[in-house]
Amino acid sequence: MFGLLFYSQKMRHTLPIAPQFYVTAPQACPYLDGRMERKLFTALQGDQAQRLNDALSKQGFRRSQNVLYRPSCAECSACLSARIRVADFKPSRTQRRILRNLAPLRRNATSPWATEDQFSLFRRYLDARHADGGMADMDVFEFAAMIEETPIKSRVIEYSRPPGPGERGRPLVAVALTDVFDDGLSMVYSFYDPDLTDASLGTFAILDHIAIAREAGLPYVYLGYWVPGSRKMGYKAGFSAVEIFKSGVWQDIGEPAKHHAELHPLSVDPIAEQVARIALPEARIARE
Repeated sequence: MFGLLFYSQKMRHTLPIAPQFYVTAPQACPYLDGRMERKLFTALQGDQAQRLNDALSKQGFRRSQNVLYRPSCAECSACLSARIRVADFKPSRTQRRILRNLAPLRRNATSPWATEDQFSLFRRYLDARHADGGMADMDVFEFAAMIEETPIKSRVIEYSRPPGPGERGRPLVAVALTDVFDDGLSMVYSFYDPDLTDASLGTFAILDHIAIAREAGLPYVYLGYWVPGSRKMGYKAGFSAVEIFKSGVWQDIGEPAKHHAELHPLSVDPIAEQVARIALPEARIARE
């Protein structure tokens, strides 16, 4: 449910993009047991959507279809936006082995268009890995909306393996819905063949996105949120050159074990103050 109040920034002498911000009702946190989550969000629409997405993503926001959101929990600030500095990244020995083992995979980058093969893989992934999660009941129409309802520049990156005996074509084994920013790539959502869990397809997809970003001259790969104390998010700290958005600035993650998901009533500023500090891009006004 949406909050009853919305927040907007004051007018400036210039003409900024001026979205309205809303707050969700509290609900159970999917990352830390016994905690409640709340999100600050705004609509992503219109001809300024790409510029708004680029600006807010640098400030810890993430996209879900046509909405940009950022955790804004009442007493918790554990969720930290994470990104990899492409120029400084160096794969570990384990990551180099994953790249060698999965070298036969073929990458195919397409427009954000949902297919039956993607949905079939998505359903197998959810049923095996997230049967009790919030997306467990998604049908084909909701899946298509997740892939296709994007007001910004997005791509679907598919990975397929060589066919086995009796197979026709290259079976799909992993898919990543990826946004293209002015400073990097953002992995919005990815899923893979649950029968190949030991192959580390998720890690491979991140490594390949680093390679794509490097080829495109983009400095960052955005990974979503890293949450200290959450096992399901722990893998993100296993990459080198990771930065986190903490206390309003990007900083090197340093030693992951030194970050804690502590609860404190003063750890989160009031919503109005958070909104007032959001840096919005200037609108481009069409001239006749």
